[in-house]
Amino acid sequence: MNYLFSFFILFSIPFSTMARPSNPNAVVASINGTKILAGELEVAYQQNALFVSDKKVTRESVLLDLINRELGIQKAKQAKLENDPTVKYKMEDILFHAQVSKDLEGKLKEIVVTDKDLKDYYVKFPEYRTAHILFRTTINPKDDEVKAALAQSLKVYEELRKSPEKFPEMANRFSQSSTAPAGGDMGFQPAKALAPEYFKAINGKPVGYIAPPVHTAFGFHIVKILAINSFDQINVAYYKKIIHDIKRDEIMEQYFAAQRKSAKIEIDKKMLE
Repeated sequence: MNYLFSFFILFSIPFSTMARPSNPNAVVASINGTKILAGELEVAYQQNALFVSDKKVTRESVLLDLINRELGIQKAKQAKLENDPTVKYKMEDILFHAQVSKDLEGKLKEIVVTDKDLKDYYVKFPEYRTAHILFRTTINPKDDEVKAALAQSLKVYEELRKSPEKFPEMANRFSQSSTAPAGGDMGFQPAKALAPEYFKAINGKPVGYIAPPVHTAFGFHIVKILAINSFDQINVAYYKKIIHDIKRDEIMEQYFAAQRKSAKIEIDKKMLE
């Protein structure tokens, strides 16, 4: 649910710390009768000043942006765009994110990732450097396509069992992946970046291990483990971010589960088949 994160930032700006004009109710500009007050201008100015830009931020430039915004809003209202399905959906989306942010901001701020969290996670999800040979299938493959890709991958796998040193050569020859010219080398990847089936096939296995064909949404992979990063070699900040996001998602799932439980929801499962 990473798409929610930017909204937590948006609705968490500390307005109370912003400078305030001596008379926030003074009218700075009027657009077709709609007033822009000094307090509104100052808030917008302070917000703009928080972001790096190649243009100098001045109150005059911010005021011009506010005027342009108001003109656009007035024109949209005249055209009754709020009734347009696309616009309505976007407006409801903003309301959704605003409500979730309001409800969860406090809990999300309490998330802490400890060194123990980090070590426990890495024991379960170590970082592998792998190479793969991909026999690609379409998104919704027919049975014949799946059978053909599997048969070809098994044939290559049997050859590699006899001559594992040929993996780079076979990858360059057969793999339908952009990594083929590099012998299928994917580099080091955290478990989060790999398909679950892909990671499961190699987790706990030693360097040099070649996994039988693994079926993912992309097709069939023959995977070889090239190296395994030790705990002291990982990017700690990156892994703390992964664990933070996991904890955040757990909080959000509990929140939505409670919302669903308190609502009357009817689902026609036949429509999902």
